[in-house]
Amino acid sequence: MDDELRAGLWNAVHIHLWEKAGVADWNATSAARISAALSNLWHSFFKLPLDTIPYKLSATNEQVREFFFGARWFAVYDFIEFIAYHVPDPVKFRNFCNGVLAREKAAYRFVERDIAPISSEAEKEAIESALSAAVGIPGVSPHLKQALDLLADRHNPDYRNSIKESISAVEGLCRYLTGDEKATLGAALSILEKQGVLHGALKASWSSLYGYTSDANGIRHAMLEQPQLTYVDAKYMLVACSAFVNFMLAKIAELKYQIPKP
Repeated sequence: MDDELRAGLWNAVHIHLWEKAGVADWNATSAARISAALSNLWHSFFKLPLDTIPYKLSATNEQVREFFFGARWFAVYDFIEFIAYHVPDPVKFRNFCNGVLAREKAAYRFVERDIAPISSEAEKEAIESALSAAVGIPGVSPHLKQALDLLADRHNPDYRNSIKESISAVEGLCRYLTGDEKATLGAALSILEKQGVLHGALKASWSSLYGYTSDANGIRHAMLEQPQLTYVDAKYMLVACSAFVNFMLAKIAELKYQIPKP
């Protein structure tokens, strides 16, 4: 993390937290929120006694600033991700940070509330769109969110289980669309093909890509048996599965497809 990127991310904190806290006409509710943010920062992030928070905001700012500019790159991202939950306007904060990350050509972006190693705007939009569009559909958004969380973990990324969660999201969607809660992905894809929802060539490509098999615990993908799985593998699966979710939901809306009841 170079100096320009670090300074830009600090400016995001300055504008969206410190300046807000220092506004003279800041109402009581907002002031309480800033106080709560600092308490959470001390308790959950720094893990320090709350009575060590400086009385003056300027002193608090200086103490946090010292940490920020001395921390390792992953700790800075951890801090920014944490702050995003506590600023008065999280969406504006995340958008500002993404602007800085894009300007400085960083390999990370905010995707929803996670800072993930995804720099392509198209990939970011595919994941966010799928997370939003699939809200309320059993077994889709939760799996995609978990896949993203496992991929975005900067301390201990779990690529194998991230891939598994991405696949589970596709399986969950296909089960939902066919009304068959126990269908394997292959069976569900075949049903959707017969019903005219999914073109045969696309169905074949997905069946071939995933190479689904069954084991004692349910579904296992052939890729999961590989000894070495990397970030590239996990990111590809997350983006591909998100794109599939977006495509299928748009397709059933276009066809006015009636989803069978389980």
